[in-house]
Amino acid sequence: MDWKAIIKPRDGWAVVPNLKDYERTRATFSWHQARQQLDGLPDGRGINIAHEAVDRHAAGARADHLALRWLGKRGEVRDFTYKEFARLTNRFANVLTTLGVGKGDRVFLLAGRIPELYVSALGTLKNRSVFCPMFSAFGPEPIRQRLGIGDGRVLVTTAALYKRKVADLRQSLPQLEHVLLIGTPEETNTVPGAHNFHALMAAANDQYEIQPTNPEDLALLHFTSGTTGKPKGAMHVHQAVVAHHATGTYALDFHPDDIFWCTADPGWVTGTSYGIIAPFTHGITSIVDEAEFDAERWYGILQQQKVSVWYTAPTAVRMMMKVGVEVVRKYDLRTLRFIASVGEPLNPEAVVWGQDAFGLPIHDNWWQTETGGIMIANYPAMDIRPGSMGRPLPGIKAGIVQRQQDGTFTVVTAPGIEGELALRPDWPSMFRGYLHEEERYRKCFADGWYLTGDLAKCDADGYFWFVGRADDVIKSSGHLIGPFEVESILMEHPAVAEVGVIGKPDPVAGEVVKAFVSLKQQYQPSDELHRELIGFARTRLGAVVAPKEIAFLANIPKTRSGKIMRRLLKARELGLPEGDTSTLEGEA
Repeated sequence: MDWKAIIKPRDGWAVVPNLKDYERTRATFSWHQARQQLDGLPDGRGINIAHEAVDRHAAGARADHLALRWLGKRGEVRDFTYKEFARLTNRFANVLTTLGVGKGDRVFLLAGRIPELYVSALGTLKNRSVFCPMFSAFGPEPIRQRLGIGDGRVLVTTAALYKRKVADLRQSLPQLEHVLLIGTPEETNTVPGAHNFHALMAAANDQYEIQPTNPEDLALLHFTSGTTGKPKGAMHVHQAVVAHHATGTYALDFHPDDIFWCTADPGWVTGTSYGIIAPFTHGITSIVDEAEFDAERWYGILQQQKVSVWYTAPTAVRMMMKVGVEVVRKYDLRTLRFIASVGEPLNPEAVVWGQDAFGLPIHDNWWQTETGGIMIANYPAMDIRPGSMGRPLPGIKAGIVQRQQDGTFTVVTAPGIEGELALRPDWPSMFRGYLHEEERYRKCFADGWYLTGDLAKCDADGYFWFVGRADDVIKSSGHLIGPFEVESILMEHPAVAEVGVIGKPDPVAGEVVKAFVSLKQQYQPSDELHRELIGFARTRLGAVVAPKEIAFLANIPKTRSGKIMRRLLKARELGLPEGDTSTLEGEA
């Protein structure tokens, strides 16, 4: 495999990693054992995410422990203990009950990272209703699509967002019975047919008993962008909390005294699984920042809040790289012991940059909306091979498979051979379907495997390496070229901030590689730099794999989770329909 250098684990751990012996832990792990780390509802009444995340701590030794510290974009700070969070989420569960909203009813949240969002999410789960998050940056059409597909019965949003984005849709959403508006009475009273969120909460009882919850009861509905114009609603159940907790233990290395910051918005599955559920089940302190990315603000938060575990996205890492390491070094970040990233695979350059900037490598991990939790990761006590996704979590069986002519799949056993990344579907957070699309769901499985749609390869030591989405792979003159490989090499050039690579149709080669490059602030596009990048890529990749064309863009289109939208680059290049762009960063 091709990596710059193995990064060895740190010496002299202040906190011993939870996953110290990978092979032994995998050999002895079972999901039944993982389930025993959680309480379950009293009297054997099942398992409920909100009970594991809030109530069991509120009734125990961590009742007064800080659960969430909210940092407002105007400098406000609000703290919530587990005991306080239990009372607030009880109130919201009672609000839903009073409105006649019950088990299985879909409750949509459209808000920025404000405390009411987190209270509503866990209160919804207490009520056995289904939490359905949306990005506050969505425009009216993505909101209408998701509320319609998801049979949204309740919408919790701010008065400002409702007036700007939802009010004109209300007549086209007959199933939407209740709108709860966050805001002052002056802001909300002018909206016909809406409730004031705060008034309902103030009137609600702060005592609530969670009713029996079957592990397979629907809990979460996450929409993921489709290649067509229609988003897919991935369904997750209450039993998923077992995987959220276990992966928090092993992949994010949570310890009781950690202060954790997940920068993801709950509109993205990471912001729910690891911005809400996993840290709460571990009873640790979470930092939530309302503001958008600003490198110096972020470094200030890491320093002031004494963050020890930080989970962020490749987009943020690349933006920090663009600013440079000199800015980082103005801050005291000695409490930071573990950094992880997810969204789009981290280029090797970014992993190594973390070591230079923070004295810590950035640990990449891999999972999907459909998997519900981290599946493959780089762990604190394990060697990192920059550019690798890492190795599968305990309890996760991963393989590389290839489709045969008869439609069956064979498992690739030789190292370094590309194929589709597949998982044995027996982990608790696996999605249970696409809402209203059973056939689409069935196509995700074959021969006892969940087919991820990602192409990858596995080396002799069990490290997996991302190649690209199956529909992103470039076929040029008989060669299969993964865009990620080309992007990673171009990222090593000192002028390059971000890269997106596509296959462009060619009458002779079938496709040729075209790269779209965003430059760092101190560089400007020029014919000379264009020639330099072409030569740099050819030297490193060879003429077959290197891009034949390079175009300069101010910004590479990405989803809010940091994934480069190669299909959008391709659609714009070829004048094709753009499909679902609702998760596009900066779109509204």
